Amino acid sequence: MASTSDTNSFRVLGIPVTPLNYRRWLNFRANRRGFWALWAFLILFILSLFAEFIANDRPLLIRYDGDSFVPVLRDYKETDFGGEFPLAPDYRDPYVKDLIAEKGWAVWPLIPYSYNTIVYDLDVPAPSPPTARNWLGTDDQARDVTARSIYGFRISVLFGLVLTALSSVVGVFAGAIQGFFGGKTDLILQRVIEIWAGMPTLYLLIIMASVITPGFFTLLTLMLLFSWMALVGVVRAEFLRGRNFDYIRAASALGVGNLSIMFRHLLPNAMVATLTLMPFILTGAVTTLTSLDFLGFGLPPGSASLGELLKQGKNNLQAPWLGITGFLVLALMLSLLVFIGEAVRDALDPRKTFNAPAAAETAASDRAEQLESRRQEAG
Repeated sequence: MASTSDTNSFRVLGIPVTPLNYRRWLNFRANRRGFWALWAFLILFILSLFAEFIANDRPLLIRYDGDSFVPVLRDYKETDFGGEFPLAPDYRDPYVKDLIAEKGWAVWPLIPYSYNTIVYDLDVPAPSPPTARNWLGTDDQARDVTARSIYGFRISVLFGLVLTALSSVVGVFAGAIQGFFGGKTDLILQRVIEIWAGMPTLYLLIIMASVITPGFFTLLTLMLLFSWMALVGVVRAEFLRGRNFDYIRAASALGVGNLSIMFRHLLPNAMVATLTLMPFILTGAVTTLTSLDFLGFGLPPGSASLGELLKQGKNNLQAPWLGITGFLVLALMLSLLVFIGEAVRDALDPRKTFNAPAAAETAASDRAEQLESRRQEAG
């Protein structure tokens, strides 16, 4: 995972880092629950990014009459496979399957259903229980629950990541202005934030979502109006403390601009507290999206959503696999994010970072001894 090339250079995953950050990495890795939670989350998230190749109602590859087709990436017509109509084919239709089988073959994804595919040939009315074809059953619209869970996991994480990134940028900027300038600027902005934070956020989001047609970016904009305040207080406190440091006063005396001082000298000190809170902000963004989807004010109807899956579980108590699946997927996602957040918090804790054994120096010394022994052997 981490290695040293010499006594003054440290690398984490091949990236050069400072000795301090290397020691933080060692503290993070020492928290085994958070370390393995990070890898588990990354694996699940990367797999969900390729959901179209895992769960889709289109073949991954078709070999027909000597030609290759990739329906998962491109649209084709039924006439391309010997059909009668110049329309997009339904690859799950037995007629189209027979046309392809006459002169070729097809490779299907592991789950031959997309998040919006309606399964017509069910043995029992929808919602149907788990079977060998539908691993987690189907919902009340006869859509495969496994496919919807994979796509729902992806859209929840992407929504949370984008919202966390945008809200962090706005919150850090607002907190930096308050903390650096102080005085009336800090007083006015603090009163504005207190008034804005006192508004009933969920009710306002519900009202806005009922007036505006919900969508991914529309909902993202609405939630950004209220989620940016999470980091303002932390960044403001760090800037209020750091602006009185001697090196900041020296930079100001040398004529360095305010923006340069704020974002080049003060912001790195505030990023420790900011990074500590970001996993928990991501968790809050995911739960807010799930709540809005559960109430029917989130993503458009038919979208792959964990909140919509939980709502179906509430409305169909005779089909417990719906609610259980939504709960387990959401609980797994949030648990991994919380474990990662706890490990990041401990890794960035100054008391643990500076009171820990000098593992970086020890590793560098061992590495130097190994290099010296190899030079002697080579000589």
